[in-house]
Amino acid sequence: MEKIAVYGSGTIGSCEATLIIGHGLPCVVIGHSDRGLERCRKAIEQNWDDLIAEGLATEKNKHAAMALLTITNAPAALSDCTFVFEAVAEGTEQKQAVYRAIEQYASPDAVIASCTSSIDAEVLAKLTSRPEQLLIAHPFQPVHMLPLVEVVRHERTSGETLSRTMALLETLHRQVVVLNRSVPGFLVNRFAQALFRESIYLIEQGVTTAADIDKAVKYAMGMRYASIGLLEYFDAVGYDLENTIAKNVYPDLCDAKEIQSLVESGLASGKTGQAAGEGLYDWSQKDADDFRRRKQSPYFNGVREWTMPE
Repeated sequence: MEKIAVYGSGTIGSCEATLIIGHGLPCVVIGHSDRGLERCRKAIEQNWDDLIAEGLATEKNKHAAMALLTITNAPAALSDCTFVFEAVAEGTEQKQAVYRAIEQYASPDAVIASCTSSIDAEVLAKLTSRPEQLLIAHPFQPVHMLPLVEVVRHERTSGETLSRTMALLETLHRQVVVLNRSVPGFLVNRFAQALFRESIYLIEQGVTTAADIDKAVKYAMGMRYASIGLLEYFDAVGYDLENTIAKNVYPDLCDAKEIQSLVESGLASGKTGQAAGEGLYDWSQKDADDFRRRKQSPYFNGVREWTMPE
């Protein structure tokens, strides 16, 4: 079995570590500040408390899992690690510094699996002296619960690196999709941005509301494609029907590169969202704990597959 580390103590890193120790595997988390390490530990404990509250884990499981965890600011703790999830900020300078530390301290054959959501795999490959050992393993929040991981190769990713990554992710009960080369947004974010853009456009045009768009997604698209695949549905319905719909719909779809009125209003310039308390919804009227639970609830059954430590 791989000796696993997570380089990065933020939200992605803490959830990745939760998943690893939740499968009874030791995990080293490397951070860069004492405050960050404390925040990481508290986040992991909160993840476990949420699982316990749902009856998916016990205090005994939590205690045993936390005993498998090492959180430190010392890169030397990577000694003998054979698989490192890189989960630091989205900047090439930061990532290059991390790759150099991994090359210095981890096992010479260590796989580097970047959790980046935006940087091209070919760009990352140029930041390390061991490009054949690097690929992208992009998870989705909440990382320890949502099962999909997008694995993205670059031109020099070795077959061994890919096979080891697939084997570990399957051990962690992840559902894996493989991209043979990078494209902006990979798969899921490309799909999501298309939906976001069309949704905002429809709101701007006065067609409907944010709440009704969310209702349409939750109770039609979400339910339909949760049980059968998007293209499986397309194939079953048949080309003729979907082609007729496409001819009617495509000419009217939003094709703007940005949603101008939204930008002008400030909603798309970093001023929207849960933290700000304003946006398409009034977040001051929402229960943060309820939102966190609803965000995790579709994935509760998957946690029952974990091989939890006791």
